[in-house]
Order: sequence, then C-alpha cells, then structure tokens
Amino acid sequence: MTQLDPLACCLQYSCSAKQEGIKVNPIELSQFVDFIKRDKLQTETFIIGPNQYLVTSIHENWFCARCMNTSKPAGEGAIIMQTAAFLLVALYDGSIGSASRAMAAVDQFAWQLGRRNL
Repeated sequence: MTQLDPLACCLQYSCSAKQEGIKVNPIELSQFVDFIKRDKLQTETFIIGPNQYLVTSIHENWFCARCMNTSKPAGEGAIIMQTAAFLLVALYDGSIGSASRAMAAVDQFAWQLGRRNL
C-alpha cells in the first residue's frame, strides 16, 4: 500500500489473503508513483522490487500487469488499485486463480478503507 497523501495517517487492516511485505527503496517507490502519474500504462513498463511488469488490462480505478522477468513457471503478476488516498499493490504468484484471489483481497481492502473515509 502506498499512501498518496503524506499528511494522512496510515492504518493497517486484517485481510484474508496472505500478507507479505516487500522492501522498496524511496527511489524505486518514487519511480513507480511517477509511472502512475504519467498515465502511459499501455506504452511503458514499471518496476517493483527486482521485477519488471507490463500492464495487461486497464480498468476505471485499477489495472493488472504480468511480470516480464519471472523465473516462476506459473508466472507472477500485480494488481494496482487507486483509491482517494492510496495506491494498493497486490503481488501474486501464478495465473488466473491467484489473480482472482489477489483482486478480491485488494477490493476488500479498498472497501474497508472507503468505509473509514481514507
């Protein structure tokens, strides 16, 4: 989860999906936010940690991407959802089933944030 408003507080909520943190340095995070702000999702790739992603589908407030340099046989992917104050990032291993579970987790988390007006 990336907070778009640095003055807002950050809260953590439980979620049914497996939660793991990744370490991203401020420069990488800044480059990711710049990628979102440039709004060239269909023509550019982005990096999270050691992986480079290509956007595969774009929706109103979220998009999906697949990892281009994965070594995992089933692949890896990402779902990025923008709320009023946050960018929610769900990374998953696998294909359609994993992507569906990741999307459900992100959607549930966004709903919880929305109920709390965040």
